[in-house]
This record gives sequence, C-alpha cells and structure tokens, in this order.
Amino acid sequence: MIIACPHCDTLNRVPQERLTEQPTCGKCKQELFAAAPIELTSTNFINHAQKSELPIVVDFWASWCGPCKSFAPIFSDAATAWEPMFRFGKINTEEQQSLAAQFNIRSIPTLMIFKQGQLLAQQAGALPKPAFDQWLKRYS
Repeated sequence: MIIACPHCDTLNRVPQERLTEQPTCGKCKQELFAAAPIELTSTNFINHAQKSELPIVVDFWASWCGPCKSFAPIFSDAATAWEPMFRFGKINTEEQQSLAAQFNIRSIPTLMIFKQGQLLAQQAGALPKPAFDQWLKRYS
C-alpha cells in the first residue's frame, strides 16, 4: 500500500498487514501514523488525497467558524481512533482558497472522503461524535 508521510509528504510503500505495526517513513524516519489530523495545502494535497492508497477524511474549515471549532475535537479524536484505516486532514479554507474553490466548498465545515483522488463521500455540517463514527463506518 502506498502511504504519504504526515511529516514530509514522501510516498512510502507499506505492506497492508504491517499498517498496525507503527511503520516509519523511509525518508524522515518518523511514524507514518501520527494519530492526529494533518494540515493539507495545495502543495501536499496531491500526495495525500490522490497518490496515497489510504483513504483520507478531509475537514474543510475556517478559524472564524463556530461549528468548525466545536467539531475540531471530535475530528481529532477520530484520527486517533480510526488510523490506520483512514488518514485525517484539515484544509483551512481561508488559507487554501484554491482547494476550497476546486471542491466548491459553499458551507463549512464540509467533510469529504477521498481515495486515490476519487471522492467517496461528502457531508456538509458538523456531526456529533456518534453520527460521525457511523458515517466513517459506512466507508471503512
């Protein structure tokens, strides 16, 4: 399985049966699973959402958004609970306006799941933890 490093964005090949054995990046030597969402930008988005074979759950958010702030701890907790089944990434729509425009983000938070560049699911609005877990379970 091809997985992008959350620290240096390098693509790594990891056998699927070894995903739970805390694999490390061949370049920077850090763990491939940080149990925390990564900050996605127009620079690293391609490696994480298109080239990586690991599905990524993306939270499009903004610092001024109240629902985004209240959903942030739920999203962070999910990264701890659901890795290595999913990677979790956040896109600040104010700083990454080109990505927000590319995906027609009209309301925030907006959640999307990508696998190798394909959009698997989209959800507008924050979800309570049980509903978010149920949504993730459908795509695991």
